[in-house]
Parts: sequence; structure tokens; C-alpha cells
Amino acid sequence: MKLIKNLLTATVLSSFVAISGFASDAELIKKGEKIYTTNTLGNCIACHAANGKTLDGPGSMGPVLQYLSAWPDEALYDKIYDPNTANPISVMPAFGKNGWLSDDEIKAVVAYLKTIN
Repeated sequence: MKLIKNLLTATVLSSFVAISGFASDAELIKKGEKIYTTNTLGNCIACHAANGKTLDGPGSMGPVLQYLSAWPDEALYDKIYDPNTANPISVMPAFGKNGWLSDDEIKAVVAYLKTIN
């Protein structure tokens, strides 16, 4: 009986931890979307259309972002931090290297980008 009680307690606690993790992931994605769409933050949408979101502005300078959910997090992070590392002729600014976005802000943008299919 004690074993069943312990298993039940562990299940309830692990469910709570999982739900808390989803909430923080949702918050991180929301933060990343705000950075992506806000012209005083990342303003990614000025050059990249994604998820049907558009903004008055060039919007077509960079490629349309799609299928990013399949990209490794590290590759997306590196692309935002300093796109010239992988593509020396990229016109995309180095948001991390230039200090425009913090490590946490880049991670939030990556979380949002991972929702793009």
C-alpha cells in the first residue's frame, strides 16, 4: 500500500513539474514572438515573413521562414547570434555579437522560431 501511495505521489508531482514546464515554454515562445515582431526589439518580421505574420516594411529582404521546427536549437541560435559565421555574405545583422539581443532574448526567439512549420 505504501508503494502505491508513493507512486501516486510521484505521479502527481511529476505531472505538476511537466505542466510548469509547458507554462514556461509558452511564456518563452510568447516573449520570442514579441521580440520577433516588435520594431524596437528584434524586428525580424521586417525582413522575414513567417506563420502568416506580415508587417508594413520590406518583409521580403530575407527568406520566408518555414520548417524551422526541424532545425536544431543551436543552429538557430548561432544564426541569430552571428549569421556571418555560417554565411560570410549574409546581410542579416549579428544580433548577439553586436549586443542588440541578450542570450535570453535570443533563446526566446529560438523558442518562437521552433513553432514555425
